[in-house]
Amino acid sequence: MDATLDSAPRENGRRRHGQLDGVRRDPKDKAQLAAHPVSAARVLALFRPHRFTLLTVLAMIVTSSTLGLATPFLAKALVDDAIPHQDVRLLLILVLAMVGVAAVNAVLGVVQTWMSTTVGQKIMHSLRTDVFTNLQRQSLSFFTRTRGGEVQSRLTHDISGLQGVVTSTATSLAGNIATVIGTLIAMVALSWQLALLSLIVIPPAVIISRSVARLRREATDKRQRALAGLHSQVEESLSVSGARLSKTLGAGPALAQRFFASSDDLLELEVAAQIAGRWRTATMGIVFAIIPALIYLIAGLPVTSEGITIGTLVAFIALQSGIFRPVMGLLSIGVQVTASMALFSRIFEYLDLTAEVPEPEQPAAFNPASAEGRVCLDKVTFRHTDGDRDALHEVDLTVPAGSHVAIVGPTGSGKSTLAALVSRLYDPTFGRVTLDGIDLRDLTSEQRAAVIGVVSQETYLLHDTVRENLRFARPGATDVQIEDAARAAQIHDVIVGLPQGYDTMVGARGHRFSGGEQQRLALARTLLRNPRVLILDEATSALDTRTELAVQRALDELGAGRTVITIAHRLSTVRHADQIVVLERGEIHERGSHDELMAAGGAYAALVRASERADEELLEEMLAA
Repeated sequence: MDATLDSAPRENGRRRHGQLDGVRRDPKDKAQLAAHPVSAARVLALFRPHRFTLLTVLAMIVTSSTLGLATPFLAKALVDDAIPHQDVRLLLILVLAMVGVAAVNAVLGVVQTWMSTTVGQKIMHSLRTDVFTNLQRQSLSFFTRTRGGEVQSRLTHDISGLQGVVTSTATSLAGNIATVIGTLIAMVALSWQLALLSLIVIPPAVIISRSVARLRREATDKRQRALAGLHSQVEESLSVSGARLSKTLGAGPALAQRFFASSDDLLELEVAAQIAGRWRTATMGIVFAIIPALIYLIAGLPVTSEGITIGTLVAFIALQSGIFRPVMGLLSIGVQVTASMALFSRIFEYLDLTAEVPEPEQPAAFNPASAEGRVCLDKVTFRHTDGDRDALHEVDLTVPAGSHVAIVGPTGSGKSTLAALVSRLYDPTFGRVTLDGIDLRDLTSEQRAAVIGVVSQETYLLHDTVRENLRFARPGATDVQIEDAARAAQIHDVIVGLPQGYDTMVGARGHRFSGGEQQRLALARTLLRNPRVLILDEATSALDTRTELAVQRALDELGAGRTVITIAHRLSTVRHADQIVVLERGEIHERGSHDELMAAGGAYAALVRASERADEELLEEMLAA
């Protein structure tokens, strides 16, 4: 995962929960919303199924805020009436009322958190599954042009950040509004003169807070960039591939020194981030201290103390000390809303992706169990969206059911593109690809995958046991079927020689196995599905000559009765194909059997001679070594 992408969502999450005291909109959030606007109606539609729960939460927030304002008035009655007059009955009532208010607020807080969190998690669950499902529909080209870290970031960090929209942004807005209005009314009711004096503190406090937030934001941004760089070093150096590279190059000491320098830089930035704006914060603390002092002064001077009792003073100080936080919360609500809408924008952007290889609206009536396996490319032209020329141009090719066709040609001639079109990883730009006369675009992915199996030169193994890696292709397969497929791929003996046999963990990205073993595992996984059409895209490229011959014999046996399309670089593996098709620059240059093409002395014969010379030179180098 890209380190910057990995760290940014976590930082965004902290900002959206108010930990950075953000009072100005993040330019990245504004840019995201400008590129992909989000309507409030669409966001509210997500909450509509939970509207009664949210209204209940809102009612509890208002109730809790209102009850919280009762405490200063209860304290006033205690100080002015119950304690001076030694009224035990009133004293007990007021004390019990204060305890009751605290208990009710505590219960309301727990219930409110439970309800809002449940709503948030349900919305996140729905969005998470919808985004994942829509991404599954995307063509291979989407994943080739999109960084994996970006996909993971939106699917996990961005959606998780939406929890704050329900439990933080929405609830804090309601709570702050209720608290500010209620506090102002209560302060004026106690003493409008003291209320006016208390409100004087808000403008300078707001100005200082904005200044402090800006300093902290700048310091934190620098720290996050340094932290992302440190994270990237850990990813590169301590992964399996990174560890192997550093050990083979003897780069351990250099990497350690580099990490030390980065960590030392981070140390200074962490300190700077912690002390950023502390002097201005201290100044604000002094301002806050002045107002209570002035209130005490006014209450104590004979000229201005008329009507201000000790209880009034206690209640007022309590109210005054609690009004600044909700006021600042309301001032920063615009930032929180922008940040939240940016999250929705990023998620909706992926939800709105149109599948380049869509499922058919009305699938063809096709039974995979009775498929013949006849493949036809009818005047197929294909160009990548960012390409400047056709990868394939007006290709006409028929692969009869049960036959073996080999596709050969120089690098970049379009061989793998042809295989990708037959397995419908892409759709042709023009023309069509058919299976038993049915356009692949009229078959569902399940119908197609039940008939067409692919083994490519790029293997991918899950971090699971060998058995589960093979069973991934056919979840209902028995152990006997799994072992039969492994024998056919010439990998069974290797597996049973492992410490736990088929229950051995494959390891991260299959690093436990050699490249040839990984390809044989991938081959076994495909064979387990018993596909009617088998596409071998350089499937034996990582095998040594002896293993390749063994696997090739197994493939020849398994290919009996199947339709096999082999994409080959080693021409020795395709000599016995029923038909050999030579591609050059995306067009069919020649076709025929091995003997026919050799007799013609054209492009295929030239490729064979070049391959033989390369093999001879390699043999001479090995003997010389």
